[in-house]
Amino acid sequence: MSSVGRVSEPTQPDPDQVRLQQSERQLARSRADARALAAQNDRLNQTLREARTRLLALKDELDALSRPPLSRALVVGEVLRQPDRPAMVDVAASGRRVRVAVAADLSADGLLVGDEVLLNDAQVLVARGAAVPSGDLATVTELHPDDHAVVVRTASDAEVRLVLSARLRDEPPDLGDSLLVDVGAGLALRPVERARVADLVLDEVPDVDYDDIGGLSHQIEQIRDAVELPFRHRDLYLRYGLSAPKGILLYGPPGCGKTMIAKAVATSLGPEGSHFLSIKGPELLNKYVGETERQIRMIFARARELAADGRPVIVFFDEMDSLFRTRGTGISSDIENTIVAQLLSEIDGVEGLDNVIIIGASNREDMIDPAILRPGRLDQKIKLDRPDADGARQIFGKYLTLDTPLHPDAVAAAGGDRSAAVAMLIDGAVSGVFAASDENRFLEVTYAGGDRDVLYFADFASGAMIRNIVDRAKKLAIKAELAGTEGGVSVEGIHRACRDEFTENEDLPNTTNPDDWARISGRKGERIAFIRTLTGPSGASRAVPLGDLALGD
Repeated sequence: MSSVGRVSEPTQPDPDQVRLQQSERQLARSRADARALAAQNDRLNQTLREARTRLLALKDELDALSRPPLSRALVVGEVLRQPDRPAMVDVAASGRRVRVAVAADLSADGLLVGDEVLLNDAQVLVARGAAVPSGDLATVTELHPDDHAVVVRTASDAEVRLVLSARLRDEPPDLGDSLLVDVGAGLALRPVERARVADLVLDEVPDVDYDDIGGLSHQIEQIRDAVELPFRHRDLYLRYGLSAPKGILLYGPPGCGKTMIAKAVATSLGPEGSHFLSIKGPELLNKYVGETERQIRMIFARARELAADGRPVIVFFDEMDSLFRTRGTGISSDIENTIVAQLLSEIDGVEGLDNVIIIGASNREDMIDPAILRPGRLDQKIKLDRPDADGARQIFGKYLTLDTPLHPDAVAAAGGDRSAAVAMLIDGAVSGVFAASDENRFLEVTYAGGDRDVLYFADFASGAMIRNIVDRAKKLAIKAELAGTEGGVSVEGIHRACRDEFTENEDLPNTTNPDDWARISGRKGERIAFIRTLTGPSGASRAVPLGDLALGD
């Protein structure tokens, strides 16, 4: 029998399994929907937060726009505290001085005189203001520390008494200081950094004595007699009815030791020394009318203050001709009329200058007002000439000493004696400077009368030039050591230093106005019409006719 194939019936799915799968699909869709809704909810929350922040900002802006204006005021009195009532404080606002209450939500602690505050329409102090650096500038003329007050001079030249702010009470001003002030409030607010007298004078302890100065023994003796005797031997001067000189003028060509002598005077006075006020002349001049005179007054006020302890005070005016020119010689203005008068009033005024000595230094003493130079003011005039050969030898000896490294050849040439080697170098240097040879010819001058004269470098020697020569020789020795050869100051180095110094000075004579240049250089006498330099490769004439010269001198 053949077998007949049978078709199997399909298997029916399990209903439970189907329901489970459907439930899982629905759960997955629900989770996806929940995540989407959560993300949407986060976005809505963020939008709401941003909207709230913006609304609050708009509200603050609207409140600010609708807020009444606040007035600036300055605290001019201490805080007045009252039991169970708002604190009160005196302020200056809009030109009025009023007493206002401090807002309850504002602490009054720390409110000081001079602080800036804000007031509302009800005149209640509601906030502290930021400091605004505005006001008038004024100069302190009187101090009243016990009352926390000062007298100041304003730009309109009016003197006003003001109360110091808390800041200025902690750091009191000095006479001559510049302050920012509010005249309406009656307050001096804060200091203003400006050029003060303290910046124009140098109160230093000089480190120069007479032993450091060479070639000026006669002038040193003169100034010691004029200055030291009255202070070291006061009793003798009183017995003879003499008083110390009020002032001394040191004059002469540039570089001849005027400033060094002034410092040596200050060092030599008394076992405890003295005060030395060195005036910076050009900075003392001020374009504003009366300002230079005020600073001169403050300088002498400070000198009197320092002299109160019995120690001598040296007031040193360098380049005195730039400050106290002959009255009536001004070109653009006659400012010297009042400046000279101010100095004379300080010297001869009611207030004495006990223990104060004025020392002036100038290259052009002929330009200083004659009233300053008369006896009783600058009592003694001491001329500092250019050094001669002996003086130059002394000056060289101040800078070429036994401690100076010497070249072995120089020591050998002196027989191994270092003292002899130093003396030999000095003699060679002096011969190099003062030799009246063609090599040392410097200028040919023609005077207004037609006479001619040849000037040598020795005619223009100075202590500064001599020190320069020694410094050049020492630098040459240093360069030799750095190059690997034997160092030390040598004869050849001294000779080369002299020639280099001369070469650098050959173009310095002023051929535009030779007469003025000659006066500054110490060549007084007949007017000079021409100058011709004799140094350099050509020795070309650089002459100026007399008619082109300024005739002011």
